[in-house]
Amino acid sequence: MRIEDEIKGRFRNDYYKGFINLRYTTNILSYEMVKSFKRFGITEPQYNVLRILRGFRSEAPLSIGFIKERMLDKVSDVSRIIDRLVEKKMVTRVENPADRRQKSIEITPAGLQLLDEMLECEKKTDSLLANLDPEEVKELNRLLDKARG
Repeated sequence: MRIEDEIKGRFRNDYYKGFINLRYTTNILSYEMVKSFKRFGITEPQYNVLRILRGFRSEAPLSIGFIKERMLDKVSDVSRIIDRLVEKKMVTRVENPADRRQKSIEITPAGLQLLDEMLECEKKTDSLLANLDPEEVKELNRLLDKARG
């Protein structure tokens, strides 16, 4: 359905229409993911941290700065997210003996298990763009990369 019909509105130009269309679509896709995360008792930023920690396990332990550089939401309070994951026993946080200001973060077996259990959520995200064929998905990625400059 066209964005004009979805929100019953008009746009001052195609650039603004594209921006609103992107925001609206992102919100719909994010809402579907948030519903999945709630079932597992974590938030989207917590999931993002766990995925980063799993993906860079070979380089563990990781610093909070390293994690923050790779976050999807650059304004996230990574320290607070880590605190919540420590409470849930999904990650460990240890002071760096060389620099007490630095914290070393590692994913725990419980965190890895949670990500394994959430595999279906990850697969479901693929289906959120199922209206696009593989070439259209590549083009979408190309255009989004280009839009970010």
